Amino acid sequence: MLYPELFKQMEKVRWNMGTDIPWDDFDASKLSDEQAHTIKMNAITEWAALPAVEMFLRDNRGDSDFSAFMSVWFFEEQKHSLVMMEYLRRFRPEMVPTEEELHKIRFDFDPAPELETLMLHFCGEIRLTHWYTRAAEWHTEPVIKYIYKVLSRDESRHAGAYQQYMRRALTDRGEEVSQKARLAFSKVGVLMTSTSRTSQPLHPTTIAVSKSEPTLNTVQSRMPEPEWLEHWLNNQIRFDATYENKVATNILNKLSTLMDHSFATVKDLSRFRKEMATKLANTTGSDPALIIAQGA
Repeated sequence: MLYPELFKQMEKVRWNMGTDIPWDDFDASKLSDEQAHTIKMNAITEWAALPAVEMFLRDNRGDSDFSAFMSVWFFEEQKHSLVMMEYLRRFRPEMVPTEEELHKIRFDFDPAPELETLMLHFCGEIRLTHWYTRAAEWHTEPVIKYIYKVLSRDESRHAGAYQQYMRRALTDRGEEVSQKARLAFSKVGVLMTSTSRTSQPLHPTTIAVSKSEPTLNTVQSRMPEPEWLEHWLNNQIRFDATYENKVATNILNKLSTLMDHSFATVKDLSRFRKEMATKLANTTGSDPALIIAQGA
């Protein structure tokens, strides 16, 4: 089991909201209303860990190890939302999200293949690591700069934990699961490293997860201002192509290590995905084109 060791590792570096955040260093002159508003939006987005963990537990009922790890991930992700709300409560109380705003982003995600979901959230944690690093650089008020640095480190550790569960799927669950994992990871990896081909930021909160509600099928669509994320990235923290390339390179490098195969570009990963689809088709007697379309 991975959970016991992951718990110990995260327990050693866990920060305390009351004693580890330098609240007394707050400088009101360096916090604008515009900046405070982005903190509110991020606090609400982080609250989406609630419907995400409900999805994880539902779709991984056969995996008690991973489900137990969700207790750690959920606690730390909800604390991200809480520390930003605490910051606003202390210094911009009129900006604190309402319970109604928080509850609105709790909705049922459609069931999805667990390996693809694992990879999607692995990529999401890597992307958040970079987003929050840029947010810390953009902000001018010292306490919130410190908070974003802390959150960035947390997201990086979460990506590392997901990576261990990805490695487990590749090495410890038999050849068929390993083949399916390679296909699932490469499929989602191509999606999450191809931002230049899409019209929206790629993150679990922007991916459609509910067919029953086509106009409210993403976390971001349920935000008080659904367009805020794109504005934050493009016009505030300025997460441009240079930073997107860093995210893509990070993902490709980690996949190269995981799957013992060099992925220098998205094209390399896409080519590998097709190879895995053919290999799985030969194993199962299925149509490779159908396997590619389904990703499983």
